Amino acid sequence: MIQPLPTVQVGNTALRVSQLGMGTAPIGNLYGGVTDAQAIETVQKSFELGIRYFDTAPLYGSGVAEMRVGMALKGIPRDQFVLQTKVGRLVREDGSIEFDYSRDGVLRSLEASLERLQMDRVDILLVHDPDVLQEEAGFRQALNEAFPALIELREQGVISALGAGMNQWEMEYEFAKHSDPNCFLLAGRYTLLEQTSLEFLDYCQKRQISIFPGGVYNSGILVTGATPGAKYNYRDAPAEIMEKTRRLQEVIAPYGVPLHVVAQHFARSHPAITGLVIGSVKPSEAEDNRAIWDAEIPSQLWADIRAAGLVEAGAPMPVG
Repeated sequence: MIQPLPTVQVGNTALRVSQLGMGTAPIGNLYGGVTDAQAIETVQKSFELGIRYFDTAPLYGSGVAEMRVGMALKGIPRDQFVLQTKVGRLVREDGSIEFDYSRDGVLRSLEASLERLQMDRVDILLVHDPDVLQEEAGFRQALNEAFPALIELREQGVISALGAGMNQWEMEYEFAKHSDPNCFLLAGRYTLLEQTSLEFLDYCQKRQISIFPGGVYNSGILVTGATPGAKYNYRDAPAEIMEKTRRLQEVIAPYGVPLHVVAQHFARSHPAITGLVIGSVKPSEAEDNRAIWDAEIPSQLWADIRAAGLVEAGAPMPVG
């Protein structure tokens, strides 16, 4: 029997999510064509495995991922899962994307997402990558228009939690200091290879702001290892990252634990972290993600990584 995944509170809200979530960018054809049937089966397999937190966005396949999530979850009682989508990207009729972080853009985006999802509500709304605009302009519009609109929706009970989803922590840190978010999706900036965001995570822990790490494999190198062509931050890994990965592999090898398993367990170890968002494109990947979650890792492995100086001194280590 599959044991239920633990749930945890999102920030200071009453909302609770499973500590392992499914990212749906892959079923929006991110890495290649996916059929509706495969996408739906993957979402439903994730649900069957105890995953009750689903992250999506209009950007993923220009609305395709949202539509597929809606089809997959149709008929399941709405209170049995948590759904997170994003604002700031509007899908035009031709499938192209318009950036809009205004109040009107937020409301239009939410309305369009609900239509694609065929649902009457989402639980969490995130401002999606406002730094795609000229950085200061994106930040200001998100802070002065998008966040107040989301706060209004939260106060009205339309959503339960709000925040931002980005590949950088610096702007999220500013949003945390100057607005009232409940959570952040942070992709690639708290991983086994990179803990640059420790100050931000510590701040969020004090403020009761939840962190959901995504991109915990840094675009692939923490799955493939330091092999030719390994990817880091969506491009070929630089020499220093390849070397650090090789050193990690040398420390981990005696224990027979795959690198990506260690990477996933490390990424959930900081107390500010509420849950992981891991993408799946087929049912077997959903099964793998659940198996990784349940894996046991010896405490000495973590001690060896620490002793080798391969993580920042302030980074908490998992308990074996």
